[in-house]
Order: sequence, then structure tokens, then C-alpha cells
Amino acid sequence: MSGHSKWAQIRRSKGVNDARRGQLFTRLGREIVVAVREGGSGDPNANFRLRIAIQRARDANMPMDNIERTIKRALGGSEGAALSEITYEGYGPAGTAMLVSTLTENRNRTVAEVRNAFNRNGGNLGENGCVDWLFEAKGILEVELQGHDPDELTLEAIDLGADDVDPVGAGDEVMTIYTDPSDLEKIRQALEAKKYKVVKAESTMLPKTRLELADEKVAHQVMRLVEKLEDLDDVQNVYTNADFPEEFAASYEG
Repeated sequence: MSGHSKWAQIRRSKGVNDARRGQLFTRLGREIVVAVREGGSGDPNANFRLRIAIQRARDANMPMDNIERTIKRALGGSEGAALSEITYEGYGPAGTAMLVSTLTENRNRTVAEVRNAFNRNGGNLGENGCVDWLFEAKGILEVELQGHDPDELTLEAIDLGADDVDPVGAGDEVMTIYTDPSDLEKIRQALEAKKYKVVKAESTMLPKTRLELADEKVAHQVMRLVEKLEDLDDVQNVYTNADFPEEFAASYEG
């Protein structure tokens, strides 16, 4: 597991306070609204993007009542009508690349907040196209390993059309499988039909190559920038090509 992934895992395990949980639910609600708007349906069985958004919300323990109310409001037409999807690009400490995915109804506010977060944390906002070529869209599936042979699961996934899988280490409870985004749902359904438990399925942006950070102080600066960007209300996701040892992830205090 990369240091970046390990850091995300550690942060999740620490939990979130009520204020950040409320912010997270707002962010997930926006994802659901846009999924309904773009997919043209409030039925997750007919709207793949909505299905993924609902799963992300459920993974974050968002109550089903909240999810259903959000879908109903989105179907009403006014909810989320002014939201725009905008991706900003920039550089963090040590030249690390950053993609910042946002949903906003006020572009001027959002770009000002994103620029300020970069400037205050050792980075700078770049022009469109400056780093997006370093990333590629991927589907990610996390499959529970309990009771399953990792080698067998690897072969099953590749046979179904997966691009790659992460090596499984001692003590790992899930296997991470990478797919083309267009194959994500097909492979998820096929694995579940074979009685595998898929605990996560989402589309993301992965770096084509990673930039290893060997200095703990610099690694922590990058983590802090990512955290400050993620704390902005309009930011949905932050992607970076930064990679660092797991011990740097574990020693980060924020």
C-alpha cells in the first residue's frame, strides 16, 4: 500500500467531529444531486453515477433518509441547478501535482479559496492543463478478502477485464482492483455474482507515475495542503501524485 493510501486510511480511522461530518454530508449530498441531474434519473439501478454517489454516502454513514430526501429534491428540478463541476490544477511542495475537483455555484469564491489554500501551504495554483496529463481516470474496487484466496481473486478480476490489482500484504483485509471507468459497474456486478463482497466502488483520478517524497517535513507539508484543500466547502476531491513512506503518514499530526 502506498504512503498516500496509508495516510488516507489513518485519517479515516481517527474519525471526524460533528462539524466535519456535517461538511462531508453536504459534499456527498451535492454529489447525489449532480448525479441525478446528469444521469436523468433518481433510480440508482438506472443511473450508475447515482449508484456510486449513494454508495459513497452510505460508506460515510450518511442516513438513508437524508439520501432519499436529497434525491427527491434533486428530482424537483431546482436543487443543484446552479452547481458547476470545475477542476483546478496546481503544484504543491517539492513540485507535487494536484488536481482539485469542485462543485460550486460561485466560481469566483471557489477559485479564490483554492488559490489561497495553495498560497498559504507552500503551493501555487496553475493554468488549465498544467498537470492533468499526469493523471488518468480509473475505476477502483475494494473487495473483502475474508475467506477468499488472493491469487484466485486476482485471476478472477483479470479474467473479468480488470487492468491491475494491488499486491496483498500480510494482514490486509481487502484487495484493491483497478479497472477502466467504463468497466467498473460490469466488473462489480460480476464479482458480486461470484459471491465476493465489494466494499467500495468508485471512479477516481490516479497518477500515471508517483513522486516519492523522502523528506518527512516536505511530506507533511504536502499532506497539510491536501487537507486544507479538502476542508473547503466546494471541494469534492483532491488528487496528487505524491508518494511517501508509511512512517511519514503515521507521524503526521495535521
